[in-house]
Amino acid sequence: MAKGYWITTYRGIKDADKMAAYAKLASPAIEVLGGRYLLRGMPSKTFENGLMQRVVVSEFDSVAAAIAAHDSPGYQAALKALGDGADRDIRIVEGL
Repeated sequence: MAKGYWITTYRGIKDADKMAAYAKLASPAIEVLGGRYLLRGMPSKTFENGLMQRVVVSEFDSVAAAIAAHDSPGYQAALKALGDGADRDIRIVEGL
């Protein structure tokens, strides 16, 4: 079975306190459901139309597991804490 990858890009962080509250709840919610962070941070370099924005990539055993983690009560609580504190894009992609 192909792994699932949860890719998040941050266009902007509007409220650092809300972001911190989100991070405190999101990490355990993702990890308890098998998610493993592969990277978190700013790009070292961008090319073509790349944007210099924070990127987070998490790996799950499957796309279904990644979706379940997103929809879990723990992660939904993290999203509630974040509220309007960041402008983000989340994509779940099946691995090769």
